[in-house]
Amino acid sequence: MADSARYWQEADGSDVLAATDELDAPLRRIAEHVAASAHAAWWSEPVAEDSQWQVEWDDAPPHVIMADPVTWLRTERDLIVEEELVAWRERPTRVTADWSGAWWSCPPPELPSTARALVDGSPSGLWCVEDSLGWKAADARRLRAPAGLRICEIDSAEAWADLCARYPIEVTAQRRHDWYRATGRDGAWVIPDWASVADEYDAVHLQVQAYLSPAGTAIPVAERTATVIAGWGPDQTSWFTPNVRYLDETARWTLDESDEPTGWVRQEHARR
Repeated sequence: MADSARYWQEADGSDVLAATDELDAPLRRIAEHVAASAHAAWWSEPVAEDSQWQVEWDDAPPHVIMADPVTWLRTERDLIVEEELVAWRERPTRVTADWSGAWWSCPPPELPSTARALVDGSPSGLWCVEDSLGWKAADARRLRAPAGLRICEIDSAEAWADLCARYPIEVTAQRRHDWYRATGRDGAWVIPDWASVADEYDAVHLQVQAYLSPAGTAIPVAERTATVIAGWGPDQTSWFTPNVRYLDETARWTLDESDEPTGWVRQEHARR
């Protein structure tokens, strides 16, 4: 699901087919069986504080525990506000124009961003990647967070909309072309102002159920505004605090494509 998500273009053939009335009932039946499985119970669980792994992809910028992430987030917010003004002046007003730009709504990727380990010990962040660049190797590091941190749990589309309503930053001119193609909605768009969120919370966690239920749709926020959950990974937690630490343990994982289905395999020695 995550690998096929695309919030910068129209739905492809399989998406269109899955949305037909003929497939509504059979797909709903499958979804109900999957959701009722014990293996999916963690999809509605809060952050697993004792099992958080940061995935660092080869040739991708590393995540950094910053000494003052809130001040950095405020600078990033100022850049978004400035870009919105530039976009209103310089980008096409026609929503169907052939134009693309930033399409994500997740916290900035420079911050620590983790997810739990699965039952086989592999970090879920290896498996659930939006807009993957086809990586076949990665390092994973455990992250330790102290007890008592304030974590914002996003457990539904409504919770995400509420976060956007409480801390809105408008991104209409920057997102409208991409999100119109992805959702078919023409209107005003907002995302959370992560600097303001970080004033109240130390982290934000997107539960799997909240990732899946509104996938590919426009989520109403207020009378004239909507939002999209885009660029996230299921079970992703983004950390806004310097009070977290990476443990010394670093695990090297490579994608084994020698058999079906392909899978991630932990190597005996981590990359140095």
